[in-house]
Amino acid sequence: MRILITGANGQLGHELQRVLRGHTVIRAVLPEFDLLKTEVEKQVLAARPDTVFHLAAYTDVDGAEREPDKAMAVNAEGTELVARAVDKASARLIYLSTDYVFDGRKTSPYVETDEPNPLNAYGRSKLEGERRALACCPNTLIVRSAWLYGAYGKNFVNTIMRLASEKQALRVVADQRGSPTYAGDLAMALVRVLDMDLRGVVHAAGAGDCTRNEFACAIVSLMRGTVPVYPLTSAEAGRAAPRPPYSVLANRVLAEAGITLPHWKEALTRYMSERRKVKVEAKAESA
Repeated sequence: MRILITGANGQLGHELQRVLRGHTVIRAVLPEFDLLKTEVEKQVLAARPDTVFHLAAYTDVDGAEREPDKAMAVNAEGTELVARAVDKASARLIYLSTDYVFDGRKTSPYVETDEPNPLNAYGRSKLEGERRALACCPNTLIVRSAWLYGAYGKNFVNTIMRLASEKQALRVVADQRGSPTYAGDLAMALVRVLDMDLRGVVHAAGAGDCTRNEFACAIVSLMRGTVPVYPLTSAEAGRAAPRPPYSVLANRVLAEAGITLPHWKEALTRYMSERRKVKVEAKAESA
């Protein structure tokens, strides 16, 4: 199978390339592949894909609040260009979306049929991307994930690890609850989806849930650190973009298809162990 990955340099893109064995993988990355340019359609068609994982996006949540037009241009208009090309190629589109399409008013996990209502510009742009993808390419699967982290790029886990080694104390928001998801586990789930005729919307996030503060405490503990992690409110954090207070995802459709993701605690423990192993091996090689 010929598989095109947009945003292949991102944390999920790296993990997908690692696990997509036996396939021809084509990488589409900046600056050559730019969702703000109309050449995107021609580039997708030239790759002759059977499946396109559309991961490229404007992902700076606070930045999107300051640049809503750019976020919409990348995440919605750019996605439409990709979707039109995928449809012309008679291929399949798998589009990565987010828990931030929800407003957080629920107190039980969001299922695929719940009505989206984004609180911020980033969420609105990703939701519009979902709608355009489905409208332009019937053979589309929207995959909503949440609180994604991995070895590559900027994410919550790597940021907390860095801050815990630099500061004497941390303050982390305790009034946002979600589903931490390891990019390696999500990649494995997506590989299994390749063999299934799933369309529409699915949720794919780590099992269980926690607050950002609880997540940070778990990270520091696994670092064998003693840095205290104090609670902070979203209002005190003063971020530009409002976040949903509750955005836990239920992977109902994937579960019915026999696909489950590990509990976030198990995944985090495994990820931290892998990071320590890489550091030890790097030190040994440099000695």
